[in-house]
Amino acid sequence: MAGSLNAFIDEGLRVDGAATGPLAGLTFAVKDLFDIAGTVAQCGNPDWGRTHDPASVHADAVSLLLAAGASVKGKTITDEFAFSIVGENHHHGTPINPNAPGRVCGGSSSGSAAAVAGGLADFALGTDTGGSVRVPASFCGLYGLRPTHGRVSAAGVFPLAPSFDTVGWFARDPDMMIRIGTVLLTGLGQDLPKPRLLNPLDAWDQAEDGTRTALETAAGRLEDRYGAAEPIVLAEGASLDAWFDCFRVAQGAEIWATLGPWIEKTKPQIGPGIRERLEWCSSISKADWQAALENRAAITRRVTNVVADGGVLVLPAAPGPALEAGKGSVISNEVRARIIRLSGIAPLTGLPQLSLPWARLDGLPVGLSILGGAGTDEGLMALAKSSVA
Repeated sequence: MAGSLNAFIDEGLRVDGAATGPLAGLTFAVKDLFDIAGTVAQCGNPDWGRTHDPASVHADAVSLLLAAGASVKGKTITDEFAFSIVGENHHHGTPINPNAPGRVCGGSSSGSAAAVAGGLADFALGTDTGGSVRVPASFCGLYGLRPTHGRVSAAGVFPLAPSFDTVGWFARDPDMMIRIGTVLLTGLGQDLPKPRLLNPLDAWDQAEDGTRTALETAAGRLEDRYGAAEPIVLAEGASLDAWFDCFRVAQGAEIWATLGPWIEKTKPQIGPGIRERLEWCSSISKADWQAALENRAAITRRVTNVVADGGVLVLPAAPGPALEAGKGSVISNEVRARIIRLSGIAPLTGLPQLSLPWARLDGLPVGLSILGGAGTDEGLMALAKSSVA
């Protein structure tokens, strides 16, 4: 059962890490999508847990962190099947946001964000398919990385939409983010010695007025060090609304391909909001899916070209502060769309994006973010560190 901050589905779970290593002595919480040997990942839905066997081995990311000396401290609540950016679970409740009382943590990595924001763990693993690390990081006042797609192994992690899914993490400071990255990130990373800051005007238009003002001030930290950001229109020749439609169809079709057979066989109990969106996913035609894939390829080419040669997009991580708790199933389609017009860019393109806890609005956290080219995960984290030094 959940305990402190209602962050955990199993607060008592402990797995000791190696006695020595670069993360020795640290603790981390694990989203309930990751395999931990001897336990079942419920993925936010009791019927999923009931119909699946305990894992025989740890997920790769968990194993790497344990080998580096960090110890597991609890398994955290997730929105059902990781298919929400709100942070509420019909079956397990709503994690408490310690930095925004009465408001959600954001989803779907809600419990992981709550655990780190509340000081219950040094860092936490989450997943990010459409914003599930970056949005909670923004709402809870944390650093949160969605890495380049494929740079962190997703073996042993529940697949929602595999071509969108990434394993990410939360921490309270950039040094910790970098330490975790040295353990989890594979392949050759890219530095950003001379970043070209870019100001995507159409992305900033998604932010609420007060949030925009607060984040523009926060962006000054980067501009003071690396020069003024160049204004651009990111969705040139289209619109972020069209990009949102592409994301929704491409992701939704993939989700149904993953979950549909099990849902049709098991007839599980699924909470409101999630249930209706899954029903919509089941209605996507093959023709619409194919069209979305073609649009996705064009979007990827556009953004990849924009951030080539050290380009870094500076944009809001979310349009505003955390939403009020208890309203997850009834938030308007427009609110959801505004969030995903911002958070959907990185998943569509496979590029890394880092949420930065550099601003507040009326005492509530609001996150800035930076998005770079493929493999610049380390460069983005170093950029953040250099701008708070």
